[in-house]
Amino acid sequence: MNCPDPTTEATTVRNSRPQAVGCIETSSIARGLEAADAMLKAAQVSLLAANPICPGKYVVIVGGHVAEVNAAVAAGEAVAADTLVDRMVIPNIHPQVLQAFTATTNPKKIEALGMIETFSAVAAIIAGDEAVKAAQVDLLEIRLARALGGKAFVLLTGEVSAVRAAIEAGNRAARAQGLLLGYTIIPSPHPDLIPSLV
Repeated sequence: MNCPDPTTEATTVRNSRPQAVGCIETSSIARGLEAADAMLKAAQVSLLAANPICPGKYVVIVGGHVAEVNAAVAAGEAVAADTLVDRMVIPNIHPQVLQAFTATTNPKKIEALGMIETFSAVAAIIAGDEAVKAAQVDLLEIRLARALGGKAFVLLTGEVSAVRAAIEAGNRAARAQGLLLGYTIIPSPHPDLIPSLV
């Protein structure tokens, strides 16, 4: 049985770029749905994603002004209660992060590759934001636990030195939460690998 993709199934994606992004991840699908409703009722935010993810969890991502996003996430946390797995608010989200988890990236070319693997969807979003803010790289994808057993990953490209700097920054962010699973840097990926990435 394939797990749903939180960026394509039963998901609302807005075209506007929010100042801040907030996310909660719950261990209960039912409670996650209830939390999503509470978040939207608590503040003026846009729903960017709301979906079940592997393995039987639920993720809600909202965007908007910082104060509104903080209020929405607080409301979601209160409803999630003991089912809360993770939460985050990023005040100044990098535009590439939104493109990466909605699969709308369009890199000019693929150079060196870097990947960060995390134990949660929230940790991957934070790691991706830190990575792209730390160096001149392009985010290719932030995969949020679709068919990954609850894990998530960040995939990025750029010059080797930039990829190393970005991966280091993203790793620090994920490690600080205790949610870094692994990472890799491929300085010169084989051309046959590229079509599978874009």
